[in-house]
Amino acid sequence: MQEDNEYLERFAQRVRVLREEQGISQEKLAERAGLHRTYIGMVERLERNPSLICIYKIANGLGIDVKELF
Repeated sequence: MQEDNEYLERFAQRVRVLREEQGISQEKLAERAGLHRTYIGMVERLERNPSLICIYKIANGLGIDVKELF
């Protein structure tokens, strides 16, 4: 669905913006989040639809509350 893609796109852009604001690489964020090093890139390129658990891990890796990702 188009609406679903829009949600994923906004989420991916938000992750990228927050990561870049902190000046960290995708690999560093993945390390902080306890995820595979390629996973963050796949999320940012809309190649993955992250689970709720991974969303929480990403937020933790960024040092933010999960609600800041939305």
